[in-house]
Amino acid sequence: MRYSRILLKLSGESLAGKDNHGISEEVLEDYAGQIIDVVREGCEAAIVVGGGNIFRGLSGAESGFDRVKGDQMGMLATIINSLALESEILRLGGKARVFTSIRMEPIGELYNRDKVVEDLKKGTICILSGGTGNPFFTTDTASALRAVEIGADVLLKGTRVDGVYSADPEKDPAATRFETITFEEVISRRLKVMDSTAFTMCRDNDMPIVVFDMNSPGNLMKVINGVKTGTLIYS
Repeated sequence: MRYSRILLKLSGESLAGKDNHGISEEVLEDYAGQIIDVVREGCEAAIVVGGGNIFRGLSGAESGFDRVKGDQMGMLATIINSLALESEILRLGGKARVFTSIRMEPIGELYNRDKVVEDLKKGTICILSGGTGNPFFTTDTASALRAVEIGADVLLKGTRVDGVYSADPEKDPAATRFETITFEEVISRRLKVMDSTAFTMCRDNDMPIVVFDMNSPGNLMKVINGVKTGTLIYS
């Protein structure tokens, strides 16, 4: 096994499946199953889920919402998705616990780094919800922060695309996919991987990132076992 402790970032949009809104039961079951499988192999897994399938704070601000209130609504959206994922993992026989960045007992336990690490060692899938708990920070930034805090081996960004490309493959048929690329190359090429705050935090803390297609069954297992899947970004 190449990675023994991971922070897996899932987008809210990917949870929506083909409907592009809400939560797809099919996608939820597939994601939960893949996560349970890697944990049963001995990998410790923490998860951060976005909330874009329900509400995006920045989009809300563009529509006239106060940015702080919009981001707070987005935090709640991530908690809804996290509870759904926790429920599905438990239904499939796994162990999971939701931690929230803001106090919300009994919905979830208040995030505590030491408690999360303790639970990870026991084979519990820890779902870290609510972003950073602060406005103006995305769930990308939250995933980078939590990955560094818990001492993850890698930040895995599970998306609907199979890696990082030289250009948008949907718009440019000549776009090529990178198997590996450095942080500095991503910056110099102005490639969009995640927001700049998250990306800088990973770069400055030598936290490698793997961008891969989570919608292909078995891909998560391939990544943790070191099979070339997606794109590895490293220092």
